[in-house]
Amino acid sequence: MVKAKTIVASIFIGLMSVVLVACGHGNSAKTDNKTLSLSATSQLDTIDISRSDGYGQTGNVFESFYRLGKNGKVTPGIAKSATVSKDGKIWTFKLREAKWSNGDPITAQDFVYSWRRSLTPKTESPYSYLFSGVKNADQIIAGKMPPEALGISAPRKDTVVVKLDAPIAYFKVLMAYPLFGPQNERVVKKYGNKYATKSEYQVYSGPFKIENWDGVGDTWSFVKNNNYWDKKAVKLDKINYQVVKSNNTGYQLYQQGKLDLTPLSSEQVKNLKKNTDFKSYPYSVVRFLMYNFKDKNKANYLAMNNKNIRLALSLTIDRAIVTKKVLGNGSTLPTGFVPSQLANDPKNGRDFAQEQVVENTVDYQPALAQKYWKKGLKEIGQKHLTLDLLASNDQPDSEALTQYLQSQWVKKLPGLKINVTNIPNKSALNRAHNGDFDIYLSSWGGDFNDPMTFMQIPMKGTSYNYGKWDNAKYNQLVKMAASQDTNDGNKRWEDLINAAKVVNGEQAITPIYQQTTAYLQSPRVHGIIHNTAGTQWNYKYAYLK
Repeated sequence: MVKAKTIVASIFIGLMSVVLVACGHGNSAKTDNKTLSLSATSQLDTIDISRSDGYGQTGNVFESFYRLGKNGKVTPGIAKSATVSKDGKIWTFKLREAKWSNGDPITAQDFVYSWRRSLTPKTESPYSYLFSGVKNADQIIAGKMPPEALGISAPRKDTVVVKLDAPIAYFKVLMAYPLFGPQNERVVKKYGNKYATKSEYQVYSGPFKIENWDGVGDTWSFVKNNNYWDKKAVKLDKINYQVVKSNNTGYQLYQQGKLDLTPLSSEQVKNLKKNTDFKSYPYSVVRFLMYNFKDKNKANYLAMNNKNIRLALSLTIDRAIVTKKVLGNGSTLPTGFVPSQLANDPKNGRDFAQEQVVENTVDYQPALAQKYWKKGLKEIGQKHLTLDLLASNDQPDSEALTQYLQSQWVKKLPGLKINVTNIPNKSALNRAHNGDFDIYLSSWGGDFNDPMTFMQIPMKGTSYNYGKWDNAKYNQLVKMAASQDTNDGNKRWEDLINAAKVVNGEQAITPIYQQTTAYLQSPRVHGIIHNTAGTQWNYKYAYLK
């Protein structure tokens, strides 16, 4: 779930070939004002939109009906217009004249093919659940209907019709997500098993196309797509990516003028907060603990399914220490599973995060934690527990955070032993997917500006519900928000708040912090659009000055 998904937000950006000013650091003057260089903490995992688990950067090469603009607002994409039926259940999209990067026309059938491909079981799309609400999608996901039964059709080359089971409140912003973009069936069939395994085995619908990506390398480039429908708006010729796993290395490259935007470690933040190039970007990303409710170890199965033990683990975490000292990068305290600044109450404008609060669940209360701990151990008939904490060492905070959790839990909860497993993200995800963990340190970044982007995760059957939590009341409330109450903003909000209080009260997922990443950024970079959810980085209008 590091978008773990990872994290859409774990893609960091920088700029190569610039003259650095106002920082007092090294200066490597270059004259190329058309090339932007972005740093990433890990390799690109895939460029197949059906199989991707995040689009933080690839939203710049794949485009859907819309794009995400400033402040999470929907802006024009491949659709030039759209109409909605009075009952909100039928959307009709009219497509503009647009081409793939290879010159093929983008047609309505490309959208139909793409959606069906993503829901074909053998594709194993990690995001298939996001199609829920489209007519017959749930039955197709469950294997009860063929992908051809999906509620999408192409009556004309320039017209896409989507039928929904019920109105979806966030449907328009969802259609800005690259997952719902087109795919070129001719290209998919031409390359077969090679499709999307290298940059040349893919075609692109967005402002840029990918070059020099071999599927495993630490460098690749986004190059201006001259067949893009709005190419005149694209100022950059090229974006160079390189994997930079160390914040210290990134800082050195920045000083040399080879990176213009580099993420900072907590120690660097302390020293550079007053630097004129210091900048922080908030994210709708929550770092949290996921418990394995289907644990294969009998004692640990009982422990993970015990509410008192989960509460004890949560209340032992001093989140103020985590954010200020362990991280020190401006990250904030969570109030529950859903982050702040994501959505507001339609009735009074209050932040969802303020209304989801359940007392005595995410506070630091060691005395109460020990009380719950003793009670929980007694209920499961154990005096000692040994739990494995799984994490991805590709995440910059994982080592410090797992060390803190291990130390804090062992110190505060008698009889507890914690084994930490910090491994590469791909391996960690495989283990999580296979249920091979007791506690999983994961994270989630919002895909769109609505609480539902988080609330879908703990639902029964969701692919990212690695812990297999299943709560009938929670499932019912989220389904009500997505169906019978979707047209009533106040009722829908109430459903989601009540559902959040269930997951928070049960501590089925234990939030640790909401992410903010601090950077040094050159004043020469302009026009980057950053959003807290969805395709967070938009370089369509970026330029160097």
